[in-house]
Amino acid sequence: MPGVTGSTRPTLATIAESAGVSVATVSKVLNNRRDVAEGTRARVRVLLDEHDYPTASRHRPDPTRSVELLCDHLHSAFTGQVVQGVLNAAVELGVVVAMSTRESEATRRPEDATAWARRLVGEGRTGVVGVTGEMTRAQVGALRKAGLPVVLVDPVDPQTSGAPSIGSTNFTGGLSAGQHLLALGHHRIGYVGGALRAACNAARVGGLRAALEAEGHALLPDLVTGGQVFDFETGLRGGVRLLDRDDRPTAVFAGSDEVALGVIEAARRQGLRVPEDLSVLGFDDVPLAMTASPPLTTVRQPLLEMGSLGLRTLLRLVDGHEVDAPHVALATRLVVRASTAAPR
Repeated sequence: MPGVTGSTRPTLATIAESAGVSVATVSKVLNNRRDVAEGTRARVRVLLDEHDYPTASRHRPDPTRSVELLCDHLHSAFTGQVVQGVLNAAVELGVVVAMSTRESEATRRPEDATAWARRLVGEGRTGVVGVTGEMTRAQVGALRKAGLPVVLVDPVDPQTSGAPSIGSTNFTGGLSAGQHLLALGHHRIGYVGGALRAACNAARVGGLRAALEAEGHALLPDLVTGGQVFDFETGLRGGVRLLDRDDRPTAVFAGSDEVALGVIEAARRQGLRVPEDLSVLGFDDVPLAMTASPPLTTVRQPLLEMGSLGLRTLLRLVDGHEVDAPHVALATRLVVRASTAAPR
């Protein structure tokens, strides 16, 4: 007579093996330790949920902990990754998140900002995370006057709004991009980015310039171009401008992965192959970087972690604590794939 087997609770080792991590890492996730990457944390939590593993860290959303997540828009890969980081942390911490876009909250006049802040308070918000390029001092001031702390993720200028902000080491990222291209043998390097006045953009250009100058080369001003936003169209227009010339660069550093894809399309229209005729290097390392053709060499920003830290920093302010620094920059790193090679 066949025996009957009952369901057994999986061990931490089972969860760890399925997630491809150590038992210690699973234990850290269970105990809400912060020294675990957001992607790993999310993968482990999915497995814990699938196996119905009991954990005290599973929270139902607490309606008294409700934050507004304000975005410029929701159609960029960068924004999607940062928002996902905010939501991952919100699920872990039991926080209710309401989302809105800056287009729907156009509040540049002080009286509009005041009305907006009062409405958020009336809807039960306790703070605002802004995944937005710009927020005025009037907006931040109105929110604070209403008792709503603000944290921004990757603003155009971290000092303009006066709010705490989270970003990444953009200068170091630009430096590593330049060093990589120089090591391959490129000396004539172009840059295509977003708004050149943006602090992140200026820092990336500055890092590239520093890498070139350290090797006795120059970043030529006419090989630096930008647009209003870090998107495909900016890359396409900037790429056409740089490549439709007799002395075109042999490599282009793009200020985002989406911009890099636009540059690659510009190269294709010029009959150039990547990386045989032109090396292209991006910034961000969003998922589309791996599926690009060819897969994109890029500088990785820890976008999920930036979003998560933005929410965690906001909650510290909500709880009455001070922030450790007005601006926190998380580390970037170079990810080498197939879109860069030595010049012919």
